[in-house]
Amino acid sequence: MNERTSALLEALGAQSGILAAVGAGGKKTTLYQIFAAHPGRVALTTTTFITDFAPELGAEILVAPEDELEEKVRASRARKVAYATPSDKPGRVAAVSGECIARLHREGGFDLTLVKADGARSRLLKAPAPHEPSLPEATDTVLLILSLQALGQPLSETIAHRPERVSALTGRALGEPVAIPDFVALYTREEGLLQGTAGKRVIPVLNMVDDDRLLPAARAIAEGTLAACPRFEHFVLTSLRKPGYLVEVVRR
Repeated sequence: MNERTSALLEALGAQSGILAAVGAGGKKTTLYQIFAAHPGRVALTTTTFITDFAPELGAEILVAPEDELEEKVRASRARKVAYATPSDKPGRVAAVSGECIARLHREGGFDLTLVKADGARSRLLKAPAPHEPSLPEATDTVLLILSLQALGQPLSETIAHRPERVSALTGRALGEPVAIPDFVALYTREEGLLQGTAGKRVIPVLNMVDDDRLLPAARAIAEGTLAACPRFEHFVLTSLRKPGYLVEVVRR
C-alpha cells in the first residue's frame, strides 16, 4: 500500500469495520475509491436502491434474495465482493438489511464493509428525510458527503435533493445562491447529515474540490464545520481529479 492510499484510508476512517456514506455529490465515488484502494478483504453493499455495480470494480458481484445472498457471500472466496438484492427496476439493485450486513461482515471475514446508506438522485446537496439514513446498527463510521460544486449556485432541484428541506434547515431561500454557512449547517445540525448517527464516528467530507482556486472556500467550510461541531475530529477534502483522491485533511 503506497503513501497516498494509506493517507486516504486513514483520513476516511476506512481501515476496518463497517463504514457507511450519506449525503450527496460523491457517495458512490468515495466508496468506489475506498473499495479499490483497500488492500484487505472488502465488501460493498447498500441499504437503499442503487444503480448496478460497475464492472470496473473488479469484484465478485452477487445479487440474490437475502436468504440466498447470505449463502452466496459466505461461500465466496473473492477478496472484493459487491452484493445486493434484486430490484424490479432495470439497471438497479436493492437494499440489504442492516442485520444481514452485520452478519456477513463478521461471518464473511471482511476487513471492511462499505455501505451506501441513502440516496440523492445525483444531486450535489441534500438534507435527509425523517426516515433517513438507513444505517446498519453495527456501523462504526459514517462519512457525511457534500459537493463543493453547489457553492454559489441557486438553491433548486437542479443541485439539491429535497431543496425545500435544505432551505428549511439552512434558512437559505429557494433560488438564492448557496453559501458557505449553508454547508456548515448541513454538516452540523442534528436534523442535517448528523441525523441518525448518534454513537458513531462521523467524518465530514467535501467532494469535488477540483481546482486549487477553490481551496480557500473549501477550507472555510471545513473550519466553520469543525468549530460548530465537537463530534468531528477532522474534515476531509476530496476530488476525483486529484491523484489518490485525497486533496487535504483540515484539522482543528
